[in-house]
Amino acid sequence: MDSKLYIHRAENEIKLAGIIFVISEEPNIQKENFKVNNPETYFSAVIAHSYYSIFYGAKAYLAKKGIEVSAPEEHKKAFDEFKKFVESGELDVELLKIYQEAVVRAEYLLGIFKEEKKKRGEFTYRTMPQANKEPAKESIEHAKTFFKNMVALC
Repeated sequence: MDSKLYIHRAENEIKLAGIIFVISEEPNIQKENFKVNNPETYFSAVIAHSYYSIFYGAKAYLAKKGIEVSAPEEHKKAFDEFKKFVESGELDVELLKIYQEAVVRAEYLLGIFKEEKKKRGEFTYRTMPQANKEPAKESIEHAKTFFKNMVALC
């Protein structure tokens, strides 16, 4: 896939994360627009979509470099390939930190990298959906930073 298509997907995911965050913050939107009688929060989905924005941003960069990753273990392969560019000094280590934190959060929410999770140790979340608000806010900000950098590099 072309790097521009991955950038588009990354942008789409970050926009959706922002929309879901707003819907989680505004119970009236849920009631009036979606007929949800008992409004809830969807911060876990915000974290998941923020992760996907970062994932597709990384895939855009890799595609630009002529590297395609695919299943099985597409997410792990993309992370490992991206990490090589940080280790070589071509990319800023802060981008890897953002990516790695997103991976850890996504692992918990999506069950990605089950074997790798054992190696890195446990990352715990409080179970109340509302408790994920701050991590969700941080995930969106990280995804925006990552996306901005990937757009500049692609």
